[in-house]
Amino acid sequence: MKKTILFVAFFFFIAKASAQQDPEYTQYMYNMNVVNPAYATGTESILNLGTLYRTQWVGAVGAPKTLTFFAHMPVNTKIELGLSLVSDDIGDGAKKENNFFADFAYVLQFKNKHKLSLGIKAGFSSLQTNFNGFRFESGDPTTDLAFAQNINTFKPNIGAGAYYFTDDYYVGLSAPNLLSSKHIEERDGINAFGSENIHAFLTAGYVFNLNDNFKLKPAFMSKFVEGAPVALDVTANVLFNNKFEFGIAYRLDDAFSGLVNMYVTPDIRIGYAYDHTLSNMGQFNSGTHEIFLLFDLDLMGKGFDKSPRFF
Repeated sequence: MKKTILFVAFFFFIAKASAQQDPEYTQYMYNMNVVNPAYATGTESILNLGTLYRTQWVGAVGAPKTLTFFAHMPVNTKIELGLSLVSDDIGDGAKKENNFFADFAYVLQFKNKHKLSLGIKAGFSSLQTNFNGFRFESGDPTTDLAFAQNINTFKPNIGAGAYYFTDDYYVGLSAPNLLSSKHIEERDGINAFGSENIHAFLTAGYVFNLNDNFKLKPAFMSKFVEGAPVALDVTANVLFNNKFEFGIAYRLDDAFSGLVNMYVTPDIRIGYAYDHTLSNMGQFNSGTHEIFLLFDLDLMGKGFDKSPRFF
């Protein structure tokens, strides 16, 4: 299906003007593996699996769609290993990026169940563009040299993070992609564009025990990247009976969200979030949908009771 010139303007808006290339998440507290390689649970022999799908700005031309998958497990009380995959698609294949990383975290034990995890991730990113079928005002795609040639790149990358946590709260600082790059290099007089800058994330969350049935779970995530304003997400969830959770979230100058999730079984959790766009982009879309699935697999079959995964 042919893309129109409207998508070209939209592509530049999200990929260049904002200067933020990493996907954003509303339910970030359940997608921490992707953001921070130091994320740890400390629950031995339990393999944590999760996937999250986000379709952003539904109805807008070329709107982003993001799929993430992660798996991680403690090897012992000090070491956790993990894998993460992020697939981000803009314009139904016009710009598609895949990131695959392996994570290693070393957990330092302190008194009163306080722990500090230090993590690194290493892997690769691939980027493909497909501008075939674009229609330009002049009818000639060579009038815009930046779109005259498709690209297919493959580059290694590394990331690092720190994650301080207890049974009640966590604080994390991370940069999942430390190697900045340019998706399209300068050649034949064409100025390079599409550079990817380092993104830094600061995250935190707390669990307040209101009574035997209700827990209040505020959390936030802030994102820092050169050339763009600081992005800030603030969330407040309420957990009922350790099974059902609902809440609201606000992304600074961007969106207001509603969230809900529940334990289908003691080992399986599903969640959904809807974002209502508050920025000028709101006139071009009907909102954003995001779903996740978490699964805990007891590989050793110990069958011991474990604390619910609050974050």
